[in-house]
Amino acid sequence: MGILSYMQDNGHEQVVAFSEESAGLRGFIAIHNTTLGPGLGGVRIWPHKSEEDALTDVLRLSRAMTYKSAAADLPFGGGKAIIMADPVKDKSEPMVRAYARFLDSLGGRYITTTDVGSTIRDLEYIRLETRHVVGLPISEGGSGDTAIMTGLGVFMGMKACAKHLWGSDSLAGRTVAFQGFGKVAYHTASHLREEGARMMVTDINEAALDKAREMEATIVPGESIYDQECDIFAPCALGGVINSDTIPRLRCSIVAGGANNQLLTDDDGLALQERGILYAPDYIINAGGVINASCEVGAQYNEDRAREKTLRIYDTVERVLDIARRDGVSTSQAADRLAEERINSISKLRRIFRG
Repeated sequence: MGILSYMQDNGHEQVVAFSEESAGLRGFIAIHNTTLGPGLGGVRIWPHKSEEDALTDVLRLSRAMTYKSAAADLPFGGGKAIIMADPVKDKSEPMVRAYARFLDSLGGRYITTTDVGSTIRDLEYIRLETRHVVGLPISEGGSGDTAIMTGLGVFMGMKACAKHLWGSDSLAGRTVAFQGFGKVAYHTASHLREEGARMMVTDINEAALDKAREMEATIVPGESIYDQECDIFAPCALGGVINSDTIPRLRCSIVAGGANNQLLTDDDGLALQERGILYAPDYIINAGGVINASCEVGAQYNEDRAREKTLRIYDTVERVLDIARRDGVSTSQAADRLAEERINSISKLRRIFRG
């Protein structure tokens, strides 16, 4: 990877590599765009096979966070961190606190929270080293588990798509196929169950499958989830799962899930459109977590305020669908246009000398 060329082509401002041998810490922080405010995004702890894989991941994820915050009308830009480690075998307090010290050296250009492999407990360790962290426990004045609002936002996105496609946003009797059943999927499923939807689930974690069984979901083996006839396919694991290999296999009307970077390439959004499958852009409907965490910044956290802002995801999806129809583009392109219009409008404001 030509890192500088990639950054220039994709609008990244800064990439920081960090290492602390005594704690086994290795990783990257990427800051994509700070036009609207400091970069906000989670720290992902994952055993990437190579430095290049980790770097590609952090660059893509930080860019997505810029668009997520912009589309959600938040005063933040996009950032992301990757720690190259196994969160089960390798993660430790020294590792997490060492990461926090590198984070603090950025002076507030990047604010961190949880992501895959990191927990609220990790955030408590991070808080010992820096104030540039959100998503802390409610007992410490924070916003708590981001998955709760993320799940609500995904549910609202599904409903908005249903209204567009079927004329009613009710999901009663509809079938949703979850690929991955972690915390976000679980909270999404809780709303679906209350509404009377049917669910199918696949996951590599047996404990997650046990939770799915408690919700009376049908368990489906691994890769066969792509071949299941359903109304909504919900990717809720890692990214890149919607691609040229999987799209021909999908037997759904809507793709709407909580995973980040679901499309492997931009062309995959067009491929879904050509197949008549409505795609709810991932960073639009999974923004509930960052919305929730953002409510810690500059004010005392208020759950009702966070919920009200998360419910607006329904309206944002409708705006994306309107842009797609107006401009004759895919929904993924329409989402980008919505975010870019806001970023560009603010970037044109003249600077005012403040003394």
